[in-house]
Amino acid sequence: MGAKLPFLTTSADQGRSPRAWPLQRRLVAFSFVGCLIAFTDRVNISIAAVSMRAQFGWSETQVGWVLSAFFVGYMPFLFVSGLLARRFGGRRVAGIALIVWSLFTLLTPLAATVSVPTLIAVRIGMGMGEAGLFPAVYDLLGRWIPAPERASAAAQFVSGVPLGTIVGLSASGWLIARYGWPMPFYFFGVAGLVWALLWFRYLRHVGHPPSSPPEHSIEPLHLRRLLFSGAVWAIVAAQFATNWTQHMLLSWLPSYFRDVQGISTAKTGLLSAAPWLAMAVATILCGSLSDRMIRRGTRVSRVRKLMQGVGLLGSALLLYVAGGAHTPAAASMLVTGATAAVGCAVCGFVPAILDIAPRHSGILVGFTNTLAQIPAFTGVLVTGWLVDSTGSYSAAFMLAGAISVVGTLIFTRFFDSSRITGEGTTLSVLPPPENLGRRE
Repeated sequence: MGAKLPFLTTSADQGRSPRAWPLQRRLVAFSFVGCLIAFTDRVNISIAAVSMRAQFGWSETQVGWVLSAFFVGYMPFLFVSGLLARRFGGRRVAGIALIVWSLFTLLTPLAATVSVPTLIAVRIGMGMGEAGLFPAVYDLLGRWIPAPERASAAAQFVSGVPLGTIVGLSASGWLIARYGWPMPFYFFGVAGLVWALLWFRYLRHVGHPPSSPPEHSIEPLHLRRLLFSGAVWAIVAAQFATNWTQHMLLSWLPSYFRDVQGISTAKTGLLSAAPWLAMAVATILCGSLSDRMIRRGTRVSRVRKLMQGVGLLGSALLLYVAGGAHTPAAASMLVTGATAAVGCAVCGFVPAILDIAPRHSGILVGFTNTLAQIPAFTGVLVTGWLVDSTGSYSAAFMLAGAISVVGTLIFTRFFDSSRITGEGTTLSVLPPPENLGRRE
């Protein structure tokens, strides 16, 4: 995996055998676990909401507001987090973010017993905390991961999304059945705080990395040039479409299996986990396949468009068929296939951000994520409204499919993997030593 990263070493790393775990892998692994915890904390309320709705008498619309509140805090702070990561370093921003969202997770049960507005406020605070994770990690990946390995590294990192969903859905269902709906929030909130301590302990900066001469002249950040590129807006469209399907399933899949297919809460958690396992496997495999295709000479733009198109169009088709499924087995197979296709789509726009602006990837992902999270808020609400209005999930699945088709067309037409910041062609992505010392 290339050269070791001094800013990820601890004192115990000094003088260790060359066979010790490469530090770039440590960066990816620690980031993956942070992503897993983030999505565990994000989705446990989807399972708990079934019991909470019964206890507090919430309507489907109120449930939609509670599930969507997270994104009210998440969206405005994504771009800010990218700027903070560029100024103070991804390690510091990601660690603080982990602490903040874990504390709000712990406060969730208390807030729910007070009132719906109080719970919404806590969910907004949790969203503000989680907003720091992706920009901060992208800042680290863009600087330290060589170009031929970026798709795999990014795929491994974002595989924490479906795997965190699996852990959150499965474990939350079990914890609720045994200890009541508040327990998942207490358990995973404490887990987040523990991981934050490990993050700061084992990703410490103890020195300056060597830098090649071309890296001593980093082009100044030109926001207008960066944010108004056609490639950036193609990424926004693809991510918007992918997120619409992903967050619709993330928030409403447990209720779909329970209300439409008549499955118990405990079994709902387990059945809802299968699609996300398929997505994790598809994401990792497609990330590895992408890097292999590029090493064998396939153009980067073509690889990204292939992954994005196959993923979005595949999920659209499978969701359309799932709208008419009449048995739990058929519904599970179709939804699992659609979610796996989303994992393929992720390998289109996710590494594309690192392709076009690796040094400014934290800021760029903050910008694209801000716009692409609109469906995470509106999509959850619209899905709840469509279910209330039509009495089924068919219309919601069809709408997600239509958005996927549009996203595919835009990404295919306008994305170009060429760098837009004039950063040169060297595979080294290290910042100048003086900047690294200031950052971390």
